[in-house]
Amino acid sequence: MIPWLLVLSLPALVAGLDKTHGVPAALLSRYSAPKSGSLWKCLDGSKEIPWDFVNDDACDCPDGSDEPGTSACPNSTFYCKNEGHIGATIPSSRVNDGLCEPQCCDGSDERPGVCKNACKEIGEEYRKKRDAERKIQKTGAKIRSSYITFAHKEKKRLEALVESTSQEIVVREKEVARLRDIAERTESLSAAALEHKQQSPLYLSLMDHSSALKSLQREHKKHLEREKQLGDILDTLRKGYNPNYQDMAVLEAVRGWEYLAGLPHIGVEEDAQMDLSVSDEEAGIPEEEQDDKQPEEELPEDEWTAEELETGVDELLNTDYISMLMSHDDHVMSPPVGSLFNVRAYLPDSMIPQYDDMRSAVISWLGVIGIVGTDGEKSTDSSKARQALNDAESALKRVKNEKKDAEEALEDIFSVEGFGAEGQWKKLDGTCLNLDTGEYTYEVCMFDQARQKPNHGGTTFNLGKFSSWNPSPDVQPGEPAYYERQVYNAGTRCWNGPERSVVLVMKCGTENALLSVAELEKCEYQLTGTSPALCLPLDNGSEREEL
Repeated sequence: MIPWLLVLSLPALVAGLDKTHGVPAALLSRYSAPKSGSLWKCLDGSKEIPWDFVNDDACDCPDGSDEPGTSACPNSTFYCKNEGHIGATIPSSRVNDGLCEPQCCDGSDERPGVCKNACKEIGEEYRKKRDAERKIQKTGAKIRSSYITFAHKEKKRLEALVESTSQEIVVREKEVARLRDIAERTESLSAAALEHKQQSPLYLSLMDHSSALKSLQREHKKHLEREKQLGDILDTLRKGYNPNYQDMAVLEAVRGWEYLAGLPHIGVEEDAQMDLSVSDEEAGIPEEEQDDKQPEEELPEDEWTAEELETGVDELLNTDYISMLMSHDDHVMSPPVGSLFNVRAYLPDSMIPQYDDMRSAVISWLGVIGIVGTDGEKSTDSSKARQALNDAESALKRVKNEKKDAEEALEDIFSVEGFGAEGQWKKLDGTCLNLDTGEYTYEVCMFDQARQKPNHGGTTFNLGKFSSWNPSPDVQPGEPAYYERQVYNAGTRCWNGPERSVVLVMKCGTENALLSVAELEKCEYQLTGTSPALCLPLDNGSEREEL
């Protein structure tokens, strides 16, 4: 309630009120005294009034613009300058009501002396807080920029993966077709026919070569192991013998081992470690030993290197010789292009059906008398060809799935409803954030799953799978507020309750972290956290404030 003394003195206060009192800086030019004899026009242009009527505590303009500093006009506004802080606007109904509005730290909404001017202290505190937030935002924006760079690199990697898998699919489809043909023809052979083919000199020679390779590989591994053992013995001798003891046999053995193994003379490497600037000559390494390195052996073009022997022999030993035999038969049975004995090629089209029928009859007759193989018991060896086909089909399916996954990832990486228009969230895909509350640890794996894990034994509960960004109809996809919430739902059902779910509320921060957890409703959790992905670059133009 306003004291009567103040009410009685109100006209005097209003009479001395500045005409620009309560006017925002942007409208100050509109509140200037008109030329002599002229009237002042209301801001909406609907009426002209004497200049003295402005801020006289009587509402004359329909838009209330003639009373910016009083409460005379309803639905009008009052502007607090708040020098030393930030200006603010309040409803005019709060002006001169005897209450100090927190938005007007300068107390200008009330008569002089009623409210203390605290703008200096409030402004300093605000600027400290603002500077700290700007520092966090600036640091976070740099991290966010690195996330965007990662997304572009990931896009290039996925594009290359799609291209390479596309090419690999073409190759594997041809291989599957080839193996399917071999498997079908192998399964159509009788056991006797296949056994007959396996008695061919080529196949028997291949088996001998395979056995020889296995034996050579076994002996080679024995020699490597023995060489290692001998090297360890010589290395122990090299490090343990007394160089001052003039045993020439030992000295010759040590020097020979150093030469073969490419090692410096014993003691030289220790001295070199103590003085890294020592030269080879000062280290006692003869010049001929520096240059007299064993040149790499030049092998004929048809021989394998040591590296090829290490990796290629196993591949040879795993060869499907049955499939190779069938392919060889195809090659042998196929007549060369332009062959003189390709009878069918010389027949007119009208005689080809009769020729094919006669050929089939002859082959069938030869099969009856045992000259050529006939259908009979299926060979058990055909399972190997079928297994090769199954493996090739599985590999083809795997590559196709890999391509599909890469294409889907490409669609999401720069999608506003996926990882953001700039791809700023791709880096965090699968990143797990944890918050220990004492009894439980809450875990959110971004874009995957949220969990509640007991710290002292018990059941871990699924709190939901990632469902969407901010689902509010007031927020549009791509807006900053859209990425401030993540929804995880369809978790483990509560006892006599709903399925567990989580809403993750985030803000700009220099770390990806969880800060708090609250159960707003039964089994409906709200987690708060921070992420650099929400730190937009500072816009200096938008940060200008009137102080």
